[in-house]
Amino acid sequence: MGLLDVMAKIANYIPTVEKPKIKPGLYERLVWTALALIIYVIMANTPLYGIQTQGGPQILLVQIIFASNRGTLMELGIGPIVTAGLIMQILVGAKIIDLDLSNPEDRKKFTAAQKTFALLLAGIEAAMYVIACRYWQLTGPNPIYDCTGTAFQRVLVGLQLFIATYFVILLDEMIQKGWGLGSGVSLFILAGVANTIMWNLLSPVTYGEEPVGFIPYLAYLIAGGKDLGNIIMRPGGRDLVGLLATLIIIFILVYLDGMKVEIPVTSPRLRSIKTKVPLKFLYVTNIPVLFVGIVYADVLVFATLSRTYLGNIVPQYIADILAKYDEQGRLIGGIAYYLAPPRSILSVINDPMQGFIHALSVLFLAVLFGIMWVEISGLSASAQAEELMKSGMEIPGIRRNPKILERILAKYIWPLTVLSSLIVASIAVAADLLGAYGTGTGILLAVSIVQQYYMLIAYERTLEAYPLLKRLIGER
Repeated sequence: MGLLDVMAKIANYIPTVEKPKIKPGLYERLVWTALALIIYVIMANTPLYGIQTQGGPQILLVQIIFASNRGTLMELGIGPIVTAGLIMQILVGAKIIDLDLSNPEDRKKFTAAQKTFALLLAGIEAAMYVIACRYWQLTGPNPIYDCTGTAFQRVLVGLQLFIATYFVILLDEMIQKGWGLGSGVSLFILAGVANTIMWNLLSPVTYGEEPVGFIPYLAYLIAGGKDLGNIIMRPGGRDLVGLLATLIIIFILVYLDGMKVEIPVTSPRLRSIKTKVPLKFLYVTNIPVLFVGIVYADVLVFATLSRTYLGNIVPQYIADILAKYDEQGRLIGGIAYYLAPPRSILSVINDPMQGFIHALSVLFLAVLFGIMWVEISGLSASAQAEELMKSGMEIPGIRRNPKILERILAKYIWPLTVLSSLIVASIAVAADLLGAYGTGTGILLAVSIVQQYYMLIAYERTLEAYPLLKRLIGER
């Protein structure tokens, strides 16, 4: 029995959510989905019991990708879940783990092992946070012993972080197994992005006597009789340029999502009826940017943790390579600095090298992840050719040979993969450079998730309106 089998067996002993015996109606599923969202929001605003501080500044990219909130039960957010999923997908794609995800049994084993892995990562991260004295004050060079937090407090906080992550996994399972709509992970990411956008737009909180939100800041300028030109660009973003960039990018994404590349095919079984197989122009959707965001978020978390909380354990030169801070605690160098997206267009003007390196790395990694995703997700030319052969479809004038069909499809699929990866990465980079609200990655994810929910709700309403369709597609 291999390690994967052991992890899958362990998942059998972990309490889980059972599938409903009878599929709930649409409105009941919407209620369960809303309930899961309310629970998540409550947890994201419930402070950890027993902490003294909130552990330094929150990194916006981490907050969005991992749907986390500093100093609360959602400190880890969905980080362990998406990180476990990313690592296992890569291992399966590289054939290090020999699984066929199109096989229901292998898929079940993969999901069970991923759940165990996510809980293992949650335990490791929670332990790192409390061992590093993240939430208390250091009284000496060693965070393990020289920490104002008592052993009881540290164990209690670690348990809170672990149990909260377990609850998030249960909420995600509840939604995915048919009680709700869509995916809990997607829902929580959407909530985090929406919260960030609304905060940047409407927040009345003041910083340096100026409101943080764009609209309160505009009212502040009008009431004080000050130059309205100040709303165009502000240090730290939340300006007019960022707002316009947000709206324009949302429009572009919605437009591009509707574009298709159509391949003509026929079916001899149906008297050579001609039809077309549509391939989405954004063939890889937002997956490459999501993977890049997860990698960046993990690097940023580790860099911040190693420098800020493990500075006396990790050698100085390694800490500086990962993240370098000035005397005020601001990130000014290291890998984490150049991987982090700029906060506004003024940040790019002040340090164009940081913006250039960030853009170049995002474009390169997006193409790399896009190609990898197409290979491991069944979207490659060989997989699509096999599906067409099984369905009895063929391209007019081409002999029924899977190898020939694969070569024909490869002329469409691989250019689409590279092009769509570059397009979504360019949109994300442009959004970051212009200071769009919610970051470029956040907007890409939010628009994609909203469209998925729209299509899912439309599909469910169609099935309820026409019960005969349920029988035709085999649903009860």
